Amino acid sequence: MQRRTLLTTSLGATLALILGTQAGAQDMDETTQASFDTVMGFMGAMGTGDMDAMGKLMADDMIWHNEGDTTLPWVGETVGKDAIFEFLGVFSSNFQTTKWENTDAFASADTVAVFGRMNGITTHSGKEIGEFTFALRAKVRDGQVVLWNWFEDSFAVSKAYHG
Repeated sequence: MQRRTLLTTSLGATLALILGTQAGAQDMDETTQASFDTVMGFMGAMGTGDMDAMGKLMADDMIWHNEGDTTLPWVGETVGKDAIFEFLGVFSSNFQTTKWENTDAFASADTVAVFGRMNGITTHSGKEIGEFTFALRAKVRDGQVVLWNWFEDSFAVSKAYHG
């Protein structure tokens, strides 16, 4: 399966997330604004399945770290652009996002934080998870994402995944 198809299927709701966070990008210094814009651009590219744009916004040594239940195939740490694209294929084949809503987003220097609510279906069990909260801590270096540290209600996700 192509990466674009996989990501568009599971992360298509991300675009709505981006639109809701632009209002929070006021009164930032140049570095902070650039970091915020990079992370929002990365999310937008993910949501539309634009792997080329995502690749340009990823540092070669980027770390994607998902906290939570390590029995889920997408939880843990993935290092490097190629490995992250492989990871996203695994994630997309196991999780279909049905809701994604940012409730807060802010940045300071190279760090961006996003908080929100989401819902999804685990394809492993076919069960809906139920609405849960998430938090993201991202770091930016030289206009590229170097850290994507994701936190979610892994108990709810694990419960749905394992049936």
